[in-house]
Amino acid sequence: MRDATNDYDFLVLPGLGNSGVDHWQSYWCLAFRNATRVLQDDWDAPVMSDWLARLDAAIDGGTRPAVLICHSLSCSLAAHWATRNKPGRVAGAFLVAPSDVEDRTHLPENLYGFEPMPLARFPVPSLVVASHNDPYVSVARAERFAQGWRADFCNVGEQGHINSASKLQNWPQGLLLLGQLLARL
Repeated sequence: MRDATNDYDFLVLPGLGNSGVDHWQSYWCLAFRNATRVLQDDWDAPVMSDWLARLDAAIDGGTRPAVLICHSLSCSLAAHWATRNKPGRVAGAFLVAPSDVEDRTHLPENLYGFEPMPLARFPVPSLVVASHNDPYVSVARAERFAQGWRADFCNVGEQGHINSASKLQNWPQGLLLLGQLLARL
């Protein structure tokens, strides 16, 4: 069986605070030669227009089809990007633990510029992965995002915010889900 992972550039988009060394995104950046973390100037006080500019530059800077691998706040970033752009070289989006940027009970003020959450159809095949005990989004809201984006949806059970605290390391289940998305591209 052919390994489709080498056919794409993986653009890894961490959320607020970046993804630490124990985060599955960091493991994946080490595991895949074709994975690039999209760096931001300010991980703790994000400005959506700045983050969008960095995403645009990363997309424009590659030559192969790209897959966006988003976590948390970057799912909102990808949704905003999708409403403003044609897919170009973006072939798919893997959207993990999308933070509910409209829920002010958990949203720091410095993230107010990322709402409202766009619910327009993604122009590429997409998969939303959520956990039913995520403190930053309910399963119902994550599923609503997936419906609006016309994305597939997977509830991975009790994995918290699917981040470093979840202790997923290389996150084998996530790799299988990514493989399922790649098979659709």
